Amino acid sequence: MRVHGSCHCGNIQIAVPHTPIWVADCNCSLCRRTAWRTAYYPPEQVSISGETKAYIWGDRMIGIHHCPTCGCGTHWATLGEDFGKMGINARLLDDFDEATVEVRKLDNAGD
Repeated sequence: MRVHGSCHCGNIQIAVPHTPIWVADCNCSLCRRTAWRTAYYPPEQVSISGETKAYIWGDRMIGIHHCPTCGCGTHWATLGEDFGKMGINARLLDDFDEATVEVRKLDNAGD
């Protein structure tokens, strides 16, 4: 069953194939500051509508997208190499309850 979500102002709409089974709690410098809980899906199964702005940093392998109006981080997508997945900010999904999914700690503090 598809799950929908949006940024705070509603300009960016997100649809994913199902509720995440687990989400990442990454400790990289960006995720620590933005408090994302990232759910991963194959890109072809995700629908993002609305114009986002990408922040590109570090090794320049991914773009971290956000709504240019309200600033909510929406997703990350690759800038070249296909990783077979993209990251969605699960906190934007309708009725997302972190207490109902596994939260996996990812140690990326060197990033």
